[in-house]
Amino acid sequence: MRITRFVTPDNEIVYGEDEGDGRALVLSGDPWSGFETSGKRMYITERLAPVDPVNIFCIGLNYRAHAEETGAALPVNPVIFMKPTTALNHPDNEIVLPACCRDVPEVDFEAELAVVIGKAARNVSEEDALDYVLGYTCANDVSARRWQKHGGGGQWVKGKSFDSFCPLGPVLVTTDEITDPQTLRVESLLNGKVMQDGHTSDMIFPVARLIHLLSQDTTLLPGTVILTGTPAGVGFARKPPVFLAEGDRIEVRINAIGVLANTVVQG
Repeated sequence: MRITRFVTPDNEIVYGEDEGDGRALVLSGDPWSGFETSGKRMYITERLAPVDPVNIFCIGLNYRAHAEETGAALPVNPVIFMKPTTALNHPDNEIVLPACCRDVPEVDFEAELAVVIGKAARNVSEEDALDYVLGYTCANDVSARRWQKHGGGGQWVKGKSFDSFCPLGPVLVTTDEITDPQTLRVESLLNGKVMQDGHTSDMIFPVARLIHLLSQDTTLLPGTVILTGTPAGVGFARKPPVFLAEGDRIEVRINAIGVLANTVVQG
């Protein structure tokens, strides 16, 4: 199922099964307790992030090629940080360059596969981990690099957490359609130019292992979102570096999910 969360012409926020023609089959219920089909089709006035996360976990340096382009050693354990839920952004909405990043360009893009947990997971084995997944969507781990590297006392959270820095969408694809998350192509395009072109098979820590490790004595609640890392081709690693600027259009594309597109404005 391809689940969308959207605003109807009557200004209601509902879930629906995306029909690919600008309309959705409205669903009653919610992703955690289950859906029932209403039989009613409605036009999608505004598409929202397909879930409203309760927590957002993020993994750094999880693609071999990305670690290589940054000159970093492959991590022995996952690099884990979090974004606040206030960073959530929606498809086709604006990524806002923070006023505190105005002096020197530093805001970067990171195309990522996002995992949405569907039921409470704690001390989950790697073998059973995917049973706790509701589905997958596209994410952009927008990152202010100077803040990430120098403005947070060695912690990454601030540079990853500005408002609008976590676009998700356009739909949530359930696990009956994506049975193996390690078979997906992940791309980013900046103003139509391919910047990243990777594959989830390049992950150092596959999705099932990430869920296993994150759930060790830590409950992953339904609605938890896990950003699983980005492939090579990010802006700061390029020569010369490429950072987001006002007027840019950045897209994240994952086959079997779709295209998450956002424009960039100066805050």
